[in-house]
Order: sequence, then C-alpha cells, then structure tokens
Amino acid sequence: MLIGGLQKTTLVDYPGKIAATIFTIGCNYRCSFCHNPEIVKGIAKVIPEESVLDFLKSRKDLLDGVCITGGEPTMQDDLINFIKKIKHLGYSVKLDTNGYRPQILKKLFSKKLLDYVAMDIKAPWKKYSKIVNRTENLDNVKESVLMIRESGVPYEFRSTVLPALHSEKDIVAMARQIKGSDKYFLQQFRPVGTLVDPDFINKVTYTKKQLTEIMQSFKDWFKVCKVR
Repeated sequence: MLIGGLQKTTLVDYPGKIAATIFTIGCNYRCSFCHNPEIVKGIAKVIPEESVLDFLKSRKDLLDGVCITGGEPTMQDDLINFIKKIKHLGYSVKLDTNGYRPQILKKLFSKKLLDYVAMDIKAPWKKYSKIVNRTENLDNVKESVLMIRESGVPYEFRSTVLPALHSEKDIVAMARQIKGSDKYFLQQFRPVGTLVDPDFINKVTYTKKQLTEIMQSFKDWFKVCKVR
C-alpha cells in the first residue's frame, strides 16, 4: 500500500467511531479545491504499511474504527488485502471513494470487508469532467452509486461545493442524481491550507446559511440531508 498520511485519532471522519484515518497516495482526479495536493499528485512521503499496522495494533483498546481515504484508495492494487489485515485486528472499516473503480467496490462488498462507505458526488453529470479536470467515465461513477445503495452497508454521499464551480441549480441537480439515497451531505469549501490549485485559496465559499436554504428544495429526497 502506498500510504502518505496517518491521522492517529479522529472523531469526525467515521460516524459514531473513534477512528484513525489513513491517506492513500494517488488520485485519478485533480479537483482544484482538494486539500491534499501532495497525496493526490503522488509526491507525499511514503509511510511503510507495517508501521501503520503496528500503530493500529497498539491502539486496539483506544480506537474502534479505521477510515481509509486519499487520494483515491481504490487505485491501490493491494487495497483488499490491506483491509483484510485491518479487519483481522478487529476494526470496523470506512472507505472514502469517488466511485472510480466499481469493480473494486464489488469485491469489497462481496467479501464483507466494509462497514461504512462515503462517496463523493463531484458535480452534475454534464459538468463532471470539468470539475475533476479529467475525462471521466461516468458509467463507472453511476455504477458505483447504484452498487453502494444496494450493498446493505451503511453509506453516505457528499458534495463539496463552492460558487466558482457549483451554481445553485448545479447543487440541486447533484442531489437529484442520487435522489432516494439514505444520506446526503453538502460540505462547505474551506479556502485554507494548501490546495491542488493554489488560486482557489482566494475563492468565495457558500455560507452555511446559504447552503441550508438551497438544501430546502431537496432535503425530503433523503432520510438524512445536512450541511457540514
């Protein structure tokens, strides 16, 4: 596994769990507003897999979950075996994904290796490639959405939005694409730290009040719909 980061304790990344978060290196997208440029671009310093597993062994009495994020974790060829090792330690596993490789999700679900899944919905389908700065195979993304919904595993969809890229109509369109799902979260873009596109540090963000108002038109499409 190419691991580029380890957050040793988090109370927010895995709902209902005290967890550690593992950041895998590499991503097929180049979202301008992403806060993990070194991870995404593959230039982060590699943390040995064994040292991460040793840490998890030492925290078995303090942590009860592990969140695997990125980058895009499903790009890692040994992801399945890595998760098996984590499950063997007794941890629940949450996976963050952009839905790029539904074939990997299918294997993870069939082997019952996931306890929670969070998938990013980046844009309305017609604007996807523009937002992720890559030519995207939307069939893969749509397949992942359906697979996650039908998996029986707790899940959420989420979208980080900002006025420079997502209009109010875009946000409603994104919600409509996953209408009927269990959970959907709108996430405020926060122009802080380092970004894939440094110019985005100066971009205006939606306020929580604005997003809450936009959400009113579609919140009833989901069991849970909130602003983060």
